[in-house]
Amino acid sequence: MAATRRNNPSEKTTSDAQGASSISIQVSQTAPAVPASVIYKLLGFTLAMICIPIGSYFLSVDVFFRGNATYAGALAAIMANVVLFAYIIVAMKEDQTDRLEDEKKRKKAQ
Repeated sequence: MAATRRNNPSEKTTSDAQGASSISIQVSQTAPAVPASVIYKLLGFTLAMICIPIGSYFLSVDVFFRGNATYAGALAAIMANVVLFAYIIVAMKEDQTDRLEDEKKRKKAQ
């Protein structure tokens, strides 16, 4: 039977002593991967995706459709699609704006 040695936490080994002297401090200069405005738009559309279909269902079931839940549910589904398409359009326009800004920066650099 072979015995194994367990290191005492207060005891420094030679690898710990050598590793501590060779550690160099590097400061990372990273920007956020996603701009804050994109996160805010996503949160806004997420809230809209929750509130608008549910709100349109409960508003229309009694006011417009006089208790017919089928039509109110169909309207809620349509409103969910409207929010989804609005998000896609906003995202596409933002992508085009970013592309135009990049082209302007390239022209100025030349």
